[in-house]
Amino acid sequence: MRRFCLFFTGLPLLLASAARADTPMTVSAINVVVADSVITYAEIEDGMLQSETAQAVARLYATDKQEYAKAIVKLKDQEVEQQVEDKLILHDFITSGYVTNVLESLIDDQIREEVQKNYHGDRALLIQTLHARGKTLDAHRREVRDGFIIRYMKYQNDSELHKIFISPLKIEQYYEAHQDSFKMKDQVDLRMIVIEQPSSRPAGFASEMAGEVLAKIDAGASFDQMARIYSSGSQRAAGGKRGWVDRTDCRPELSDVAFSLKAGQHSGVIKLPETSEMPETCYILQVDDARPAHVKPVAEVRQEIEVALKTQESKRLYERWIHRLQKKTFVWYYQ
Repeated sequence: MRRFCLFFTGLPLLLASAARADTPMTVSAINVVVADSVITYAEIEDGMLQSETAQAVARLYATDKQEYAKAIVKLKDQEVEQQVEDKLILHDFITSGYVTNVLESLIDDQIREEVQKNYHGDRALLIQTLHARGKTLDAHRREVRDGFIIRYMKYQNDSELHKIFISPLKIEQYYEAHQDSFKMKDQVDLRMIVIEQPSSRPAGFASEMAGEVLAKIDAGASFDQMARIYSSGSQRAAGGKRGWVDRTDCRPELSDVAFSLKAGQHSGVIKLPETSEMPETCYILQVDDARPAHVKPVAEVRQEIEVALKTQESKRLYERWIHRLQKKTFVWYYQ
């Protein structure tokens, strides 16, 4: 059973520095009641402050208070629902009679392992560290216990992807409905020789060297070999091979030439002027193969579609489980 009051929307917009996450919280008003458990505003804020997402939001909108406020409200709602789900799962675990001495023994083992791994076997050091964070050992043990239970219950109710069957018909239907996702632009299989103007050489050195390399290629030298010897590009060891690229993958001066070549053809010397970011540079391109814009055939994307559909179905089954828990559990949101 689920009851609602109005959602709290005035979340403090100061997600201060990461250091604040270790500061004991003083806000203790109740935000949500789930069965016989409560979630306080302090717990919601603490959960947000410790999340990497919140820190990323703070950096992203450091100079835009309005967008930052919107992002924080959304993040707060997500944190509330996540903690409500956790409480629902914990309540279901308890009411289903899963609590045993074996569980408590497993939690004790986890704490001992944590002490050995992170605190050099010194339990007192763990307690001291927890106290510095405003937390007791009992509270820490409850967190470890709750985390273990939530992971266990999710595992028990999770539909692993390999257990979900997706029919060939569903794959075909998805393919037909998402044609735009499988469209490929014009592409060429490109090789590239890059010759930069060294600062220690006189002006025109790169152009002269590129001309000599082009003459060797015109005389029958292997483009692959010339790239390995003369190119300064990152693909030098691979014979200058860039692989399949579309028009947006290269500068217009290069892509215009590349897409004018036929399979097996190479370009002349393409000279790009010096900029503040790079010295004068000369390029020689070769197209090994070309393929026009097309839609990938279903056989080529069948596995990709199957994974996407399995992921969707797994999410749907998880949400159905949580909805079932919500229907049989009292949940109250305070303003």
